[in-house]
Amino acid sequence: MQIFSNANYDFVRWRWHAIALSALLIAAGVALMATRGIPKGVDFEGGTIVIVKFDQEAELQGVRSALSAGMPGGGDAIVQRYGPAENRDVMIRVRRTGEEVEGNLSQEADAVVAALQKGNLGNIEVVGTEIVGPVIGEQLRRQGMMATVLALAGILIYIALRFQLSFAVGAVVAVVHDLAIVMSFLVFFEYELTLNVIAGLLTITGYSVNDTIVVFDRVRENMRAMRRDNLAHIVNVAVNQTLARTLITAGTTVLSVLALFIFGGEVLKGFAFTMLVGVIAGTYSTVFIAAAIAILWQGRKPMKGQAAPPVVTETRRPGRRRAS
Repeated sequence: MQIFSNANYDFVRWRWHAIALSALLIAAGVALMATRGIPKGVDFEGGTIVIVKFDQEAELQGVRSALSAGMPGGGDAIVQRYGPAENRDVMIRVRRTGEEVEGNLSQEADAVVAALQKGNLGNIEVVGTEIVGPVIGEQLRRQGMMATVLALAGILIYIALRFQLSFAVGAVVAVVHDLAIVMSFLVFFEYELTLNVIAGLLTITGYSVNDTIVVFDRVRENMRAMRRDNLAHIVNVAVNQTLARTLITAGTTVLSVLALFIFGGEVLKGFAFTMLVGVIAGTYSTVFIAAAIAILWQGRKPMKGQAAPPVVTETRRPGRRRAS
């Protein structure tokens, strides 16, 4: 499928503008993380979540009042609507669990249900519960961070061996850029950090690297045919040559993830939002960030694998012999 006919856009020219825009978004996200913190889900922070269905529309303030009066520490519970309004589901989260011994983890969930029943809020039905103790939450947080770090290290080694160090640095910086952009948008829109979000981040890591490798592979092919051109021009040609493929891949992925975000329900909303932002950021970084970093890192040094220009030797034409 052909989208562009002889695309010849000067993407490298806009690399500083792209880097400045990314730096601005990431700085805003870091500032918000420093002031507000990163909201962590029950997977990492530990606690108890109870999802309750009411037989009639329930006022959230009434639910909070019932929890505050009916159980110790109920006034600190997080209460919010869950799913479509017509379902009349309410999610209640308390930052405690029962003791992690003798099977008493469910005590806090039982206390939430009992407090709601005492509050005379009508008939209720427990749709689901999720309980994670603080020890398990700490372990999940540590394993999630370790998985992300190991993925980045593996990417660096793989690309350095397959291509060269400047490309590896460009790819890893692009991946870190994508993760930072996604984390910033998660904070902007107040999404919690959960295992689903970590799964989305790791998926974005692979997606971004795959997109970047396609461009770098074309750069490597072009280096032999364009041996007299500088790296910036070679990269620009490679990005244009793969532009249609990049946009088609990103477009189909965005449509799939958008459907998941709209119709996937509350459980998958964090994962779908992470993927949606990550695919857009990954496409952007493939075109503007990865190659720009490789160019800056390489500088004026010759590229490994680039064919040397042919050696031109001067040949003498045979002269006329003088008549003696």
